[in-house]
Amino acid sequence: AFLADLRRVPSRPHEAIMTFSSPAALQAFAATIRGSTGLHLIATSRSLQAVRLAYASLEDLAAALNRLPEETFALSPNPLMSLPLPPPREEREAFPLVPLGNRLLEFLGVRDANREWGRGVTVAILDAAVDTDPTFDRNRLQIMDLGIAGIPSQPSGELGHGTAVAALAVGALPDARGVAPAANLLGIPVIAEDGFGDVFTVAEGIVRAVDAGAQIINLSLGAPASSPVLQQALDYAFARDVAIVAAAGNDQSSQLAWPAADPRVISVGAVDALGRQVPFSNAGPQLQITAPGYGVQTAWTDTRRVLFDGTSASAPIVAGAIAAVMSEKPGTTASAAWEILRTHAAEAGPAGPDPAYGNGIIDLGWALHHDDPTRSDPAIASLLPDIANNTLTVVIQNRSAIPLTGADIEISAISSGRRLPLEPVPPGATVSIAVPMTSVPGRQMPPTLEASLHLPPGLQDAVPANNHRQLLLPDP
Repeated sequence: AFLADLRRVPSRPHEAIMTFSSPAALQAFAATIRGSTGLHLIATSRSLQAVRLAYASLEDLAAALNRLPEETFALSPNPLMSLPLPPPREEREAFPLVPLGNRLLEFLGVRDANREWGRGVTVAILDAAVDTDPTFDRNRLQIMDLGIAGIPSQPSGELGHGTAVAALAVGALPDARGVAPAANLLGIPVIAEDGFGDVFTVAEGIVRAVDAGAQIINLSLGAPASSPVLQQALDYAFARDVAIVAAAGNDQSSQLAWPAADPRVISVGAVDALGRQVPFSNAGPQLQITAPGYGVQTAWTDTRRVLFDGTSASAPIVAGAIAAVMSEKPGTTASAAWEILRTHAAEAGPAGPDPAYGNGIIDLGWALHHDDPTRSDPAIASLLPDIANNTLTVVIQNRSAIPLTGADIEISAISSGRRLPLEPVPPGATVSIAVPMTSVPGRQMPPTLEASLHLPPGLQDAVPANNHRQLLLPDP
């Protein structure tokens, strides 16, 4: 099985991970290979009862294993972990996407100052090294060096990925503002200068982050497969009610990267400034939520500011949002904060969870005020044309704590009138309305589809901009 896994999964060459049934078994193995010329212990994790082992040849490895009772250990490769880099810029620019720029809080539905969000919460960033940018107050930033050879504790060259990710979660300056600028930041470098890490190092980083008091761990990295030691690390974190947030990946795949593919992990896909799925963002039934991931302004090395693309940007936005909910609702655990965000996400695509958007797009404004009976925010969530059947489905979501009554919906070019009364929509509910479309010469549908909500007099709408939605159909 070990050789089959080696051939199947890109892994560290001449390395293996061994997990043991007990601390005594681990100690016995370490004593057995002491002084060996063909085997070398690179790192040991007491919490995971595992070792990262280098071997000169498979024969050396087999000889050592043959001296151990089979029931005392498990052997696996050490899969590579990498940063989920987006496609080349020329390919990204070919997509008709709108960059977010420095409008993160506006996108999240937040109009209030967020200076105190995240206070008392620790967010761990397992990534490339985080730079000491001014957007991280020195009294909030802690760097934990795992002591792994080849992984620098300070960023060098162009490897600003960790800094960019951290700033989106907890940055405080206006030009590199994160969601939770008062949160404590624990940076744990697990990625080498070549952009690669490995499963053992990430697993150990998770355990060390939990032991250091992190309530939220962000992983804007991934591997094509999991590993027993990674599953053990996730078990360790979840048993202590720590939230794990991970990037879905940028492979334009129907399979999420690991650990995002683990159903217990908060997997995050990417959308642009208009809330449309970024085409290269991985999708699949395991996807939990989406967040901005195209042209998002953030920090980089040497105090630079860049526009950051990909699910690497999306994940820390969600991590920061969890920290914000925890601080704004004292006593809320990380898992409870995530549940508030999950159940108050802005609908996207068809009603209900779907592979492209998960439970929807993060809506921090709604999540923070979901129990406020004075806040009302009805929205047109999406327009879904069915060209073959010449119909348009309009998805409407009531992002309010009160029912929506007395509203009308106006839809462009419907066959029987332009304005329809809307049945009452309960708080938090989503409804879909399918209407026939008029034909236009040479087309099955009009070139532009539009829908608008008309609210009853006196209703104060928290986000009136989402009462209208327009969709431009491509040429046939």
